[in-house]
Amino acid sequence: MTGLPNTEIILQILLSVGVILFAAKYLGVLARKIGIPEVAGMIVAGLLLRFIPWFHNYGGEEPNQIYASANQFISYMSEIGVILIMFSAGLGTNLKSLIKSGVKSTVIAACGVIVPLVMGTIMSFFFFGFDGFGTQNFFKCMFIGTILTATSVSITVAVLKEFGKIKSDIGQTIISAAIIDDVFGIIVLTIVLGVSSGKGGYLMIILKTLLFFVCALVVGFLVYKLFNWYDKRHPHSHRIPIYALGVALVFAFCAEKFFGIADITGAYIAGIVLCNISDASYMESKIDINAYMLFSPVFFSGIGLKTDLSGMSLDLLWFAIAFVIVGCLSKIIGCGGISKVLGFNWKESYQVGLGMMVRGEVALIVATKGLSSGLIEPKYFTAVILLIITSSMLVPILLKRAFTEKKAPDLQVEQ
Repeated sequence: MTGLPNTEIILQILLSVGVILFAAKYLGVLARKIGIPEVAGMIVAGLLLRFIPWFHNYGGEEPNQIYASANQFISYMSEIGVILIMFSAGLGTNLKSLIKSGVKSTVIAACGVIVPLVMGTIMSFFFFGFDGFGTQNFFKCMFIGTILTATSVSITVAVLKEFGKIKSDIGQTIISAAIIDDVFGIIVLTIVLGVSSGKGGYLMIILKTLLFFVCALVVGFLVYKLFNWYDKRHPHSHRIPIYALGVALVFAFCAEKFFGIADITGAYIAGIVLCNISDASYMESKIDINAYMLFSPVFFSGIGLKTDLSGMSLDLLWFAIAFVIVGCLSKIIGCGGISKVLGFNWKESYQVGLGMMVRGEVALIVATKGLSSGLIEPKYFTAVILLIITSSMLVPILLKRAFTEKKAPDLQVEQ
C-alpha cells in the first residue's frame, strides 16, 4: 500500500464488495428457487467472479497492488463473517432442549461424528497414502475426515415440517442430535487443528482445550448473569446486541490467542453462553441482519473465489466423487446404525441417518479453517461444494419417500 493513494484502494474495495453482494444475493435466491441451499448459489457467484480481472488471482499472488489490497480487505471481511455466523448459530441453540435431549441423541451425534471422521480419514489414505501417524499427511487426511463430521439440519427441518413430523420422536431426535453433532464437531476441529499445529504435545493440546472450556464455563456464567441482569432492567434495548457482539469477538480473540483454539469455537461458545437469556432471539435477529446482509455473502462468495477450477484433474475428480459417497454413507451408517441399536426400527433408523446427512455452511467453515492452517489446498473446496449440493438435493427426495407411508388398499367382499 506504500506510495499508493488510499482513495484508489477504497474505491476498489467499494466496487469489489458491491459486485460480490449483487452477484451473491442474486444467485443465492436463484439457487433457493431451484431447491438447493442459498449458500451454493453464493459459492457459484464466487466461481464466476474469478473471471473478472481484479478477482482472477484472489487468494494468490496479485501483482496489482490496488487489487491485492482490496482482496486482502475482503478476506478480512470473510473472517469476521464466519465468526458472526458461528456466534449466531450459538445464539440459536436451545440449551434447555440440548440438556433434555437425553442419551439417545447424544450417542447418535457421537456416532455421527466418529464414523464420518474415521471413514473420511481412511478414504483419504487411499488417495494420499499413509506415511505414519503424526505426519503432516496424516493430519491432512484426518482433517478431510473432520470436514465430513459437520451436519446442516435446515433442509431436514423443512421436510419434517412438511410432513408434520417436527415434534415426533424421530423429528426431535434428529434436531437434538444435529445440535449436539455441531458441538462435538467443533471439539474435534479444535483438537485436530491444535495437534496438527505442532505447538506442544498431544497431552498439552488436550489440557489447553479442557482449560479453555473450563474458563469459558466460568466466565460464561458471569457474562450470562450480567446480561440477564441488564436484560431484565432494559428489555429489548438496542445496546444489548452490540454488547453481545463485543463478547463474541473477545471470546473469539481469547480462544485463538491464549488457548490455541479456533476463533470460531470461541464465537460459538459465546453464543451458547447467551442463548438462554430472554432476549436471545432478539439478539440473534440483530446479529443476523449484519451477518447475512453483508458479511455472509462475502464469506461464501470468497469460498468460490478461492476455488481454482483450472487445476481440476482426473485424480481430483475421483477424489471429489469418493468424498461425496463417503460423506453421504458415513452419516447413514453412523447415525442410522446406532439408532437401530438404540431401539428404533429399520425405517426409523434410515430416517435418522438421512436427516443427519445434509452438509452446509459448517462444512465450508471447517474447510476454510483447514485452508488457513495449511492443512488442505483451495482445490479441495470443489469436493466440499459438490457434497453440499448433492446432499442438499438428495435428502429432501429420499426423506420424503422415507416418510411416505403406503396405505393398504381397502378390500371389499362382494355379497
